[in-house]
Amino acid sequence: MKSFLSLLATASIVSAGALLSTAPATAQQPPIKIGVPTSIQLQVGRDTQNAIKMALEDINSKGGLLGRKLEMVAADETENPEQGIAAIKKLTADDKVDVLIGGYTSGVTLAQLPHISNAKTIYLGVGAASPAITAKVKSDYDNYKYIFRVSPIHAGHQARALVDFISGKLKGEMGLKKVAIVGENAKWVQDLVPILKKGAIDGGTEVPMAEFFDTSTSDFSPLFAKVKASGAQYLIVILSHASSDIFVKQWHDAQVPIPIGGIDVKSQDADFFTRVSGKALGETVGLFATRAELTPKTIPFWDEFIKRFGTAPVYTGVGAYDAIYIYADAVKRANSVEPDKVIKELEKTDYVGIAGKVQFDQVHDVKQGPGLQNLLFAQWQKDGARIVVWPKEAATGKMIPPPWMN
Repeated sequence: MKSFLSLLATASIVSAGALLSTAPATAQQPPIKIGVPTSIQLQVGRDTQNAIKMALEDINSKGGLLGRKLEMVAADETENPEQGIAAIKKLTADDKVDVLIGGYTSGVTLAQLPHISNAKTIYLGVGAASPAITAKVKSDYDNYKYIFRVSPIHAGHQARALVDFISGKLKGEMGLKKVAIVGENAKWVQDLVPILKKGAIDGGTEVPMAEFFDTSTSDFSPLFAKVKASGAQYLIVILSHASSDIFVKQWHDAQVPIPIGGIDVKSQDADFFTRVSGKALGETVGLFATRAELTPKTIPFWDEFIKRFGTAPVYTGVGAYDAIYIYADAVKRANSVEPDKVIKELEKTDYVGIAGKVQFDQVHDVKQGPGLQNLLFAQWQKDGARIVVWPKEAATGKMIPPPWMN
């Protein structure tokens, strides 16, 4: 009996030891690494990282993903293709991340695509808008199936939203008949302007001027002179990499007798109105999200972001936050971080995000439409308030002219 009890005791000690030895192994599983290639020095890059931090802290506080913690590793892609490629190589080869979430400049993202494909790493874009990015998925699925765009809606969809703004608001409600279109000479704008111009003309609005300017332009007075000479009653401007601050200040200081609006990415920054000393008063800006009840998640996210970081998020922050949860949901369903398994689940995504429901089309591009992601048009008004003026059903106030046109 004594011998049996001794054996039982020994067996119990061995079993307990085995349990103790396996527990640390489970707790010490390597983290799931989230690679973040972004323009770190810009607001879009800061908000991308901050939104991801918020999401990771939430998920990690609830036990992580597949029993593993999530960890962010960032790399500065700047706005330069060579630097962007270096960022992808660092994240995939050196840091060995499980997924990439980020991006901003379409030209940089396009240059990165072959390297993302070679690394066989899932990429969830949250900044670049050129349709050419996801077109690769259609033309060569096996090599580019890793590419998804969570946000923003691509340049073609943005163009059609601008057409609706021109036809519905400018022509339909305000009776304006002529608009000029100017945009920076960048890939996403080159994709957008032809669709925009054709749509405006087809809708009955004259477009006496449509041209590009260099992103390094610092004196816009010749451009404003051409717009005035064209007889345009409204100026649609499309820029992201050029200096919005300079453009808006010079428009204000010259008291150009033509209102401006369109897609001005840096004017989406929460501090833009203050940054330009209030000279954006009257500018109307396309937004992908704002503090409104777009979904049940919008206002809680918005308020928490401001509480934590002291500023409202730009669109990349919104997209990056959603991208984390979209990836996490796909990993849970796949019960794996193996790319091919996760891709199959990502393709089934039906996720209620901050700006609308997120679904992907056949080329892994985020869908646009009612209940999905859309473009809102908000005007900078008194004291830096942003008032949604279009679409009509989302409007929170009336559109006003620039103060010198009253």
